[in-house]
Amino acid sequence: MTIGILAYGSLIPDPGREIEAATARRISGVKTPFKVEFSRSSRVRDGAPTLVPVDEGGAKVLGVVFVLRESVTEAAAQDMLYRRERNRVGSGDVYADVDETDIDAAFLGRLNDFAGLQVVFHAALKANIRDPTPGLLARLATASAAAHAGAEERDGVSYLKAAKESGLVTPLMADYEREILRHTGGHSLDEALAIARKGAC
Repeated sequence: MTIGILAYGSLIPDPGREIEAATARRISGVKTPFKVEFSRSSRVRDGAPTLVPVDEGGAKVLGVVFVLRESVTEAAAQDMLYRRERNRVGSGDVYADVDETDIDAAFLGRLNDFAGLQVVFHAALKANIRDPTPGLLARLATASAAAHAGAEERDGVSYLKAAKESGLVTPLMADYEREILRHTGGHSLDEALAIARKGAC
């Protein structure tokens, strides 16, 4: 069985060492079959906004499928993706232990016969921002940059920058970026990130 992992956010540039080692090849330019938007405030990123599947708003984006080596089982693929989403790569945590009642749990989705592969898994964390306005997203992003997540480049500004560099586009992205620049006084996301990390905004 050929198994893949669909990336549509920070996973594209940074799949983590487990998924990277298990990858045989990548398929770029694969459109997500669902819409995504910055509709989740991530606890493991100090509240930074992240992309998640949404029922309303958002847009289908061009992602990347990591095609895994034939020796990788479905369970192993799920476990690797689960650990990556929880920032617990190498921990040995398994997806079977996920608490389905916990909105903060790293839920996964499954696609059959997708992108020429038999099974493709993807992150499917739940949205927890009811009305993700650009202003709210900018405040969450800059606050996360000033927190511990900023030092690890896991903050909202860094996440937005990586999404933009990966070619992702959602309805909120342009205004979200403008709000970050307005809030920090920076002229670019790099400059805004440096200002936010100093707590100067």
